[in-house]
Amino acid sequence: MITLALYNIKGGVGKTAGCVNLAYLAAQEGKQVLIWDLDPQGAATFYFEETAKIKGGIKKLLLGEAPLADAIKPTAFDNLSLLPADFGNRHIDGLLDDLKQSKKRFKSLVAQLQGHYDYLFIDCAPGVGTVSEAIFAAADVVLFPTIPTTLSIRTWEMANTFFTDNQLSTNKLYAYFSMADIRKTMHNDTMAQFYRNKQFLKNYIPYLSTIEKMGSHLAPVAHFAPSSYAAQCFRDLWKELKKQLG
Repeated sequence: MITLALYNIKGGVGKTAGCVNLAYLAAQEGKQVLIWDLDPQGAATFYFEETAKIKGGIKKLLLGEAPLADAIKPTAFDNLSLLPADFGNRHIDGLLDDLKQSKKRFKSLVAQLQGHYDYLFIDCAPGVGTVSEAIFAAADVVLFPTIPTTLSIRTWEMANTFFTDNQLSTNKLYAYFSMADIRKTMHNDTMAQFYRNKQFLKNYIPYLSTIEKMGSHLAPVAHFAPSSYAAQCFRDLWKELKKQLG
């Protein structure tokens, strides 16, 4: 099983859209795929019209009082399952802080899924804390959607510094440009500059109204608009990412 975490320090960068669409494309290839929605806002959960069903929520999962399998739900799409978000996820940093060896505890939760899924996609909450550190340790790839602007690039550089300072391998840290508007000079210039960085994937996701319509269709772009430019962009990004995964 390959674990991919979609993460950014800041919100509003297209993280959940990337997570849902890439996971859907993997499932369409016949792979068994699970999305774990760890963002308290629960956008991925909303897209699939699901709610959490474990009494006690994330706390019981972290404490090992409820197996992950009991919280996982099928979606309307073949091969794609969801571990829904719970609003209690907003307390997850504190819960992990109270646990001994919290990084190992989270990694052991992920290990429960080994053999059941080909891919695990984690939709992370924005910010930096105990839970993000635990996810970084457990993930095979940390995928960083980045708007081609100064402030967004700054968060990318902060993430690289954090990985280095905490002895985490930057080899697992990749970025792709998200919500890119090639009509803007800054976006074009930023993308041209950072495409020289081998951590940046060459395919990008443009700022398109089709992607925003996921909220009204409650489905991945490639499902409700398979011939759209947006769907093709996600397919191209997934194809490139698979090559990086080997």
